[in-house]
This record gives sequence, structure tokens and C-alpha cells, in this order.
Amino acid sequence: MSLLDGIRFGVATRDEVAGKSGLEILAAMIAGVLPAPAICKPLNFRLVEVREGFALFEGETGPELLNPMGGVHGGWALTLIDSATGCACMSTLAAGVSYTTVETKANFVRPILADTGRVQCSAQVIHRGRQIVTTESRVTDADGRLLAHGTSTLMVLAGR
Repeated sequence: MSLLDGIRFGVATRDEVAGKSGLEILAAMIAGVLPAPAICKPLNFRLVEVREGFALFEGETGPELLNPMGGVHGGWALTLIDSATGCACMSTLAAGVSYTTVETKANFVRPILADTGRVQCSAQVIHRGRQIVTTESRVTDADGRLLAHGTSTLMVLAGR
């Protein structure tokens, strides 16, 4: 069974998300009530768990993600980190409030290969200010070994 079987991709309409907090929107994506972000499909990852200040993604490596040297492109892991840290931030936001990433930084500590298989990327909020949120994340393989870790700084955009 594929990691993405049965998932609908797209962008939720304004009416679908009206009045919902960030946590409610993300939970609705996991439940399949709202579509998963379109970027998840070509990059073969998805949000699997969310609670206030925390998000967990799973991804599956494969040959379609390789760089010219034969390893999984670092941008894939960085996108996982950016997605997980963004969703951790989003899970703290009230209805009608959004965010944008200011900076994401990653450290790669082990090679990620086409046959690495299923990986997880967890992220948590470290600090939630009025305008700035800081987060940290970890990318691990199926055996729990650290592959990469990172941090993000996000800006809260009230009323958007």
C-alpha cells in the first residue's frame, strides 16, 4: 500500500476553512475532510499527526528524488522540515490567522538514499510570540536514526 493511497490533493476553499483554527484545518486534512496540500503528492510525503504546537509528517524515499550523485536531494528533507515546522506553527493559530516562513535551516547528518524507505519528520513549537514563532524539527529513519534536523522562524499574519 502506498503512503499516499486514498488522499485527495488540492487547496481548500475559503468557505471550507472559514471559522476553523489552524489545528482544526490540519486535523481535517488528516481526516480527509479537506484536501492535502498539492506539494505532498510529487514529493511523496504527508501529514499524519497534529496537536497544538506539534506536527508529524511521513515520507517515502525513491529514485524520483535523487540528485546527480545518487542520494536523495537535500531539498526533499528541507521541504519536509519546512512543512512540518510550518504545520506545528499553524496548529497554534486562531481562525482567520495565517503565517509565513521567514527562515528555515537544516543540518544533514546521514545520507538519505533511494532505499532509505519511510522517514518521519516531527516538529514542535519552541516559542510562540505575538508575531514570531520559532520551531525545531527532526528527520529520522524507520529505525529512529537521525538523518537531519532543523529550525524555522515563522511570522504570524493576523487577519489574512
